[in-house]
Amino acid sequence: MTTPIVDFVRNYAAKKALRLHMPGHKGNSVLGIEALDITEIEGADVLYNAKGIIKQSEDNAAKVFGSAKTVYSTEGSSLSIRAMLYLTKIYGNTKNKRPFIAAGRNAHKTFITAAALMDFEIDWLLPSDADTLISCNITPRFLEEYFKNSTEKPLAVYVTNPDYLGNTLDIAALSEVCKKYNSLLLVDNAHGAYLSFLPENLHPIAQGADMCCDSAHKTLPVLTGGAYLHISCDAPKLFLNQAENAMSVFASTSPSYLILQSLDMANKYLSDGYSERLCAFTEKTEQLKKELKEIGYKLYGDEPLKLTIAPKSFGYTGCELAEILEEKGIVCEFDDPDFVVMMLSCDMGEKGLTFLRNALSGIERKAEITAKPPRVRAYKKQMSLEKAIFSPNEELPVKECCGRTLATASVNCPPAIPIVVCGEEITDEAIECFEYYGIKSCSVVTELK
Repeated sequence: MTTPIVDFVRNYAAKKALRLHMPGHKGNSVLGIEALDITEIEGADVLYNAKGIIKQSEDNAAKVFGSAKTVYSTEGSSLSIRAMLYLTKIYGNTKNKRPFIAAGRNAHKTFITAAALMDFEIDWLLPSDADTLISCNITPRFLEEYFKNSTEKPLAVYVTNPDYLGNTLDIAALSEVCKKYNSLLLVDNAHGAYLSFLPENLHPIAQGADMCCDSAHKTLPVLTGGAYLHISCDAPKLFLNQAENAMSVFASTSPSYLILQSLDMANKYLSDGYSERLCAFTEKTEQLKKELKEIGYKLYGDEPLKLTIAPKSFGYTGCELAEILEEKGIVCEFDDPDFVVMMLSCDMGEKGLTFLRNALSGIERKAEITAKPPRVRAYKKQMSLEKAIFSPNEELPVKECCGRTLATASVNCPPAIPIVVCGEEITDEAIECFEYYGIKSCSVVTELK
């Protein structure tokens, strides 16, 4: 697999030219990477009008992932999510349909703010068995019932898969339901870039999604911020034709060529035996999970490269277990009162798994903690997302917010999943939830006198 971006930048750096262009460091070393940090000079192509080395690299990525088109982002999946909604809105305009979308309630904050900016109305999908804020088990049956009972069919269904805790949905079956009712399927696959390379290809594009975003940097050896927008072969042609424009509407005009190089190099990494390495590694992770269950740990989710522990049954809150692991030299991705999330990777190797196994097996089991998290629910809509976000607002302690309307999303990041959505009423239940997750204040719409 060729690496056209990497090759161009390395050749340019080797020339040691006098750089009378951005960036201001002029290639002089401070961190040691400056020589490879360039801008869109002659020959370096233009990210969202790609015709040269970037297009070649993106075409390589499309082949690797099996998409009709793949576009790079140096601003994470957040940029790709905005582009997906932008394309969906344009598509709706061609059908004379208003911007109306159905979405899993565990959507990332970026989806909500993007929907507000583009004046989407969201119909929240929240199964009755939802037991945590972070997960939302949307089954094909649930989605079928939703469509049957809807007076207006949404332009698209938006789901998060895998979710932050490592739960996965049946994307292939959800896709069939969406096709039956002529709705698009959009997937936030930020945590699942590697799914293409499992023995069974579980990537959303292979499973029938119309569009998805991948945060390459989350699960692949890519610099932070490196991500993809993937368009399916079955998606409307408008998406293929307008994808770069959609990204450019929201993107910086100064993309990071360091991140672009890491995305470029990832194509080579992925095409050079990664599937075999991943298969061997996931066999070891499954063995680790089996051993942890035998010790008495309760695990959550089914995603191969996530290890999510619900440690209350072992006598610890998630925060306490994460603190113990940090004292042992292990820094976890996320912890809250109920969970500890650890993101695994081939690059940690068997040595890393052994270190983790020894650390967890050396923790003494204590009496079970029986306290449960607050009930997950959607709250009463008081005004549109767009109106709430752009209304005058004030920051108040959560205890003083009962009955008020949330103005901007109050989230802890990660996982950046709002408890209450902008425009919804803050109730006593919501305040209990805020306090449970350590949120002390929130922004509410100012009541004009």
